[in-house]
Amino acid sequence: MATKKNEKQEALQQEKLKETVSKTEQFYNENKKTIWGCIIAAAVIALGVLAYNQFYLKPKKAEAQEQMYPAEAAFRQGNFDLALNGDGNNYGFAQVIDEYGAKAGKAVYFYAGVCALQQQNYEEALGYLKKYNGKDPILAARAQACIGDAYVGLQKYSEAVAQFEKAAGLSDNMFAAEYLLKAAVACEELGNKDKALKLYETIKDKYPQSIEGYDIDKYINRIKIAE
Repeated sequence: MATKKNEKQEALQQEKLKETVSKTEQFYNENKKTIWGCIIAAAVIALGVLAYNQFYLKPKKAEAQEQMYPAEAAFRQGNFDLALNGDGNNYGFAQVIDEYGAKAGKAVYFYAGVCALQQQNYEEALGYLKKYNGKDPILAARAQACIGDAYVGLQKYSEAVAQFEKAAGLSDNMFAAEYLLKAAVACEELGNKDKALKLYETIKDKYPQSIEGYDIDKYINRIKIAE
């Protein structure tokens, strides 16, 4: 009895399998033009993307990086005007951005922003720095701090404090003390001495071995004496 029952179950399974195969074949036969059209279209798109990356994007990136070398050299030498604007023969970061966007690397916006900041062109600096979205945490924190510096230059101290605190949060290392100090000084400019004192004390407690930490008592005492 058990054998016959198993045989019936196997027969039913075989019948269902045949039915499924038959439906699949029917669906394919009815839609094979559409199916093959989709496969070909996907292949064409994939080949197009591959060709774009291989024959356009990679050469453009290499070209952009090559054009940026003189600007990087000028930046390292502290010649920020030359680094940003070029000399008529070599591109500066501004021309690299205009011509290639971020193809030379996301850091081009950071470099351009720092150059503009050094020239006290604060709005221009903000325009560049806000476009930088690199993943390196130290450089990302530095970019946020530079945005804060630009806001200080524009006397927008509330915005500056927010940026410096954000930079400190991104860079929880010895650089954080520098950013917290800048935030505290900006708080003093706003007349918010209570928050400034808290930030100074945070530096004293968390970063006593930093450069800022060595001198932090003079900032703390200045506020406490004035109270």
